[in-house]
Amino acid sequence: MRDLKTEPAWREEDLGMPLPKTQHACSVCLPTWDSVLGYEEGREKVIQKLRSGYPRFFRHPAIARLFKEATLALTENGSKAVVFPNKDTAQRAQRFVEKRSGSASRIVSYEGLQALVVSEADFSVAMEYWRYTGEIVSSRQAERILQGRTPSEFNPKKLLRKLAGHAKCSDKHIYLYENGMAALFGVYRLISQLRPGKKSLQLEFPYVDAMRVQKHFGNGVVFLNEAEGESFEQALRRISKGEFSAVFCEAPSNPLLRTVDLETVSSACREGGVPLIVDDTICSAINIDVSRYADVVLSSLTKWVSGRGDVMAGQVRVCPRSPFASDLLEFLETDCPGHSRLFASDARVLARNVNSFARRMRECNRNGEAVADFLLAHPAVEKVWYPKFTTPELYQAVKRDDGGYGGLISFVLKNRKKSPRVFDALQLSKGPSLGTDFSLACPYTLLAHYDELEWAEGCGLDRNLIRLSVGREEQESLIEVIGKALEEA
Repeated sequence: MRDLKTEPAWREEDLGMPLPKTQHACSVCLPTWDSVLGYEEGREKVIQKLRSGYPRFFRHPAIARLFKEATLALTENGSKAVVFPNKDTAQRAQRFVEKRSGSASRIVSYEGLQALVVSEADFSVAMEYWRYTGEIVSSRQAERILQGRTPSEFNPKKLLRKLAGHAKCSDKHIYLYENGMAALFGVYRLISQLRPGKKSLQLEFPYVDAMRVQKHFGNGVVFLNEAEGESFEQALRRISKGEFSAVFCEAPSNPLLRTVDLETVSSACREGGVPLIVDDTICSAINIDVSRYADVVLSSLTKWVSGRGDVMAGQVRVCPRSPFASDLLEFLETDCPGHSRLFASDARVLARNVNSFARRMRECNRNGEAVADFLLAHPAVEKVWYPKFTTPELYQAVKRDDGGYGGLISFVLKNRKKSPRVFDALQLSKGPSLGTDFSLACPYTLLAHYDELEWAEGCGLDRNLIRLSVGREEQESLIEVIGKALEEA
């Protein structure tokens, strides 16, 4: 099988600058079912082997050192410093910590950034803000500061035009954030201002922290696990009456790959004057177009758009026909000056990676569909979730004429007890992210919802669910690897 993990992540001539010494990978390898359990349970033999991980969850070594040096420079015994990109983000973090803990904190300038100084007891609360909102310092930015180098500059115009070309929209309507969660949080903050005092509505099972932003900020969230049946009809009536601050959904959802009836939801939102926020990360703008229904389209560029697992970025795309477009654009011009909050070095890497986005996505579409068909027909597999099979008519309503079904697949075995053996036997990279050139596998429910497994199962997420992000490997070899693992079932 072609080993995409060993291909060069970039070339100096692509970036117009020397190569950075590290690739700042956005993933972590947990190669066995037991190592996943060990990670979730905090077993020392697993945790001590981790050197890096997903940046919102695991502090990159450069970030850890930056925090340590800021703590030494700015605090006394019993306090710690959490460094944020700017004063606005630090102030929002401060309000979050003080509301949750009732304790005082202070903000201090540090090396061109802003440090929130909190008690040792409140440090974990500050890191919750870091995780949930995505308003974090880039590891590349931390390295430059630690090395005493002046910040670099990057003009994002060409990058914005490339992204706009893929989405078939104007680059004037695109804004770049530190990551997908920061993009969602930015839009959520505006929605909370536009429609104060109202809860948001989440349709279909979402990515875990998308729900937590709505739960811990603003006025809370109403969650409808399956957007169908009588409960969905009731939700539509409430939307039409303007009861919610906004409606959030993913199209399709992660990890159950269900697509909402966006046409019907959009009609109710227009009637009730409620913004509709749609995240298209799972299949990307190459495959689907939700702009005819949404007011805002969110995307995690960390995934398929970048494809390398070496940079984080998020995108907010304002739909020009939205009745909220002027308010959204006015807010974003201030919240995201110059249309980008990306650190220059990260923007350069993303600009290089996006060059292969369309080709990569189409290769992953072909491989993903072939793997999904194989799994559906396999006698050891009980159920497969994939847009081709899961709410297919609703996915077709947003699928581009030349689009595919993406590379993300979830499945469960008929014999659940064999799930660990099959997962361990999979000769693929193992990690919690998705959208990389190389395939990734993870026991998603265990990783994302270990502390709430009964609730997650009640929402349709089997605790033995295995999620595959299918990459660009040679198709026959990829299916052979998966088939061999399934022999353990």
